[in-house]
Amino acid sequence: MVRYKAVIAYDGTLFNGFQKQPNGRTVQEELEKTLKKIANGKDITVFGSGRTDAGVHAWGQVIHFDYPEERPLERMRFALDTQSPEDIAVRDVEIVPENFHARYLVKEKTYQFKVDIGKPRSPFRRHYASYYPYPIDIKKIQQALPDLLGTHDFTSFCASGSSIEDKVRTIYEASLQVNEAQDELVFTFRGDGFLYKMIRILVGTLLKIGNGRLPADCLPAIIAKKDRNAAGPTAHPEGLYLYEVKYDGEN
Repeated sequence: MVRYKAVIAYDGTLFNGFQKQPNGRTVQEELEKTLKKIANGKDITVFGSGRTDAGVHAWGQVIHFDYPEERPLERMRFALDTQSPEDIAVRDVEIVPENFHARYLVKEKTYQFKVDIGKPRSPFRRHYASYYPYPIDIKKIQQALPDLLGTHDFTSFCASGSSIEDKVRTIYEASLQVNEAQDELVFTFRGDGFLYKMIRILVGTLLKIGNGRLPADCLPAIIAKKDRNAAGPTAHPEGLYLYEVKYDGEN
């Protein structure tokens, strides 16, 4: 068996998330169907770097799988790309050592979150950016962002339903860009890992700061409380993108 690593992108609109489940279409299931076709009916399990929820997109999701034979890399990438559904793209394929694991060896993840603040809202962004119709002060959000950097217990930004006990994570980057038309925000969060719905709760809280319903210096106190009720609402999933996953030895 040969272990392959692949970087994939997908439009999460019509998926019930990445991970296979009894009911609902998933990215993992579709990729396993494709692999079964190109492997002459052999069942092949796909492992992802992490789950994404229903409606969440990816540009840089990483997967690995074991294949019965070695194939030229571009031929493997092309087969996966062209035989998977049109809302999945296979960007890159490589052969990796048999001890590589897409999930357990992750060192860093980057997520982006897009917010449509246009008036009127764009119907073409409705599946790809979360719409926020209220007044917003960008400077207040930018003032608050540095308080997220560093190592903290992010219990306040973890949704209920998580089975993970250790909620300490390190954030290396928390930034905000506004497009030239001033009608879309792009948040970027880069860290060693993120909790269940953490990015969406962070964005919901930051938008509340931008709207003046929370003070710009509130984040340290929210973090210290370790209480989900202290943070803001959970932003909608369609604005979230798993942008990049990194492993040891990668720049």
